[in-house]
Amino acid sequence: MTQIRIKDAATYLGVSDDTVRRWIDGGLLASGKDDAGRGVVDALAMAELARRNAVLPADPSEIGRSARNRLVGIVTDVVTDTVMAQVELQCGPHRIVSLMSSEAVRELGLEPGSVAIAVVKATTVLVETPGGRA
Repeated sequence: MTQIRIKDAATYLGVSDDTVRRWIDGGLLASGKDDAGRGVVDALAMAELARRNAVLPADPSEIGRSARNRLVGIVTDVVTDTVMAQVELQCGPHRIVSLMSSEAVRELGLEPGSVAIAVVKATTVLVETPGGRA
């Protein structure tokens, strides 16, 4: 079983150490001690808790599509020139950046503060692990 220190679990879950400890006390997360005596939680149990507690806004477009990675967010920045634009969205804790034509930005009415949905359909998704892992 992969174990994660309580302070790291809090960071990954976007909550405080105290919240993780309350979840442990409430039976939502099993805990133990590592070889150094520090509090740890089971990584798989933590991942399952994160999935159960994930709160994502519903996709207001009501459009069916094959892409499964839809992130509803708020436009935080739009930088345009005569041909291209860079649009930044804040989708929960995730910053998404899209490059598109300036014409598309105008047609979609994208401006800071507007609601938008980032749809990601990629043939390549890179997955990295923290340093020091084999």
